[in-house]
Parts: sequence; structure tokens; C-alpha cells
Amino acid sequence: MAGLLHLDASARSRSFSRELGGVFAAAWREAHPDGDYVHRDLVAEPVPFIDEAWTELCDNVLSSGITDLHRLKENVRTPRQAAAWATLEPLFDELVAADVVLIATPMYNFGVPASLKAWIDQVTFPKMRLTGRRFVVASARGGAYGPGTPREPFDHQERYLRDFFAGHFAVEDVAFLSVELVNALIDPGLAGRRAEHGESHAAALEAARTLAKEY
Repeated sequence: MAGLLHLDASARSRSFSRELGGVFAAAWREAHPDGDYVHRDLVAEPVPFIDEAWTELCDNVLSSGITDLHRLKENVRTPRQAAAWATLEPLFDELVAADVVLIATPMYNFGVPASLKAWIDQVTFPKMRLTGRRFVVASARGGAYGPGTPREPFDHQERYLRDFFAGHFAVEDVAFLSVELVNALIDPGLAGRRAEHGESHAAALEAARTLAKEY
């Protein structure tokens, strides 16, 4: 049975990334009526930052060589490590159980929100592999950061996530759906680019519906 883990990371309750992720999730659930669907709002239910006990768990993974996803708990050795594991275990289990991971996130300050980074830190251990799973990132950005744009070098959102998925999860199958120029709706200096935003918005929504049916 297929499974979808849907994460929301926008601080806005009504945001383009939430809308885009919601469209993908709805289309996926329609295409997989018997599939498992888990939604986690990383803002409504913030994930704690990692602590020293979590770093000890990582050290234990390296020293023991136990990297099998279903055996990582064997690296827990002390009461405070057990407490750290209890915090991350439900997050980790949701991730491991999913066939498709949908991350709906805005670009904040050229990167990802702290809410998403906290989740990433909690569920990531040395030498873990999530091959066979597919990742979809539904993003929204205030400006234009696509290939060939002046601000492309400042895009540390998509670049970071691609590098992270490949380097830590050994996953290359990542699709990015992006709504660009959302600030054109409120910034007078970008008002002349509202049509570009509208085109980007419409194209991203259509791509989300199409991609969900393929996944």
C-alpha cells in the first residue's frame, strides 16, 4: 500500500506553499484511495531542536555500525539518549513508512525555515539510506530564482535540499514545484511582474496535479 508523508513548514496559515502542497496531496489521495496519508504541520506542532543526547546517538551509530533503519534504536544506551529517541521516534517512523515525502515549504532568507530544518536534523542519522522513496518539494519564493535569473546564485533553498537528499538520504528522485514572485502581490517595486507570478502560480498548480497522479 502506498504511503504519503505531507509536511508543512510555512509560518503563514494561508500560503502559496501550503496551497501547492495541498493540491498535490489531494490529487495523490484521489489517485490512491487506499493509500496511507500522514500530514504533519511543523509550525502548529513544532519539532524540538536537537540536543546533546541526540548527538550522542549519532556517535553511537558511527561507533556501532548499526545503520539499518529498523535497528537504529539499538544505538540507545543511556536514559537521556532514550528520551531523545522518544522525541524523534514518531517523526522517524513516519518518514520511514512513507513511499512519497511531500515537503511544502517557503523560501525564507534564501534558505529553508527553521521549522523544517529542525525536522531534518531530528530524523537524519549518519549513513542512513532512503533509496526507493520519492521526494516532492512544493515551494514558494518572494522573488524569481530560476535558472538564468540574476538571483539564481542566492537560491540556497532548492540547492540545499537537493544536496541534502542526495548526500544524507542517497535519494536523487526529487521533484521541485515552485511558485515564484509571490512578493509581486504586495511589493510596489514588483507590481510590474504580477503577470509572471500568476503564470508561475498556475503552472505550479497544474504540475502538482499531474505529478501526484504519476507518484
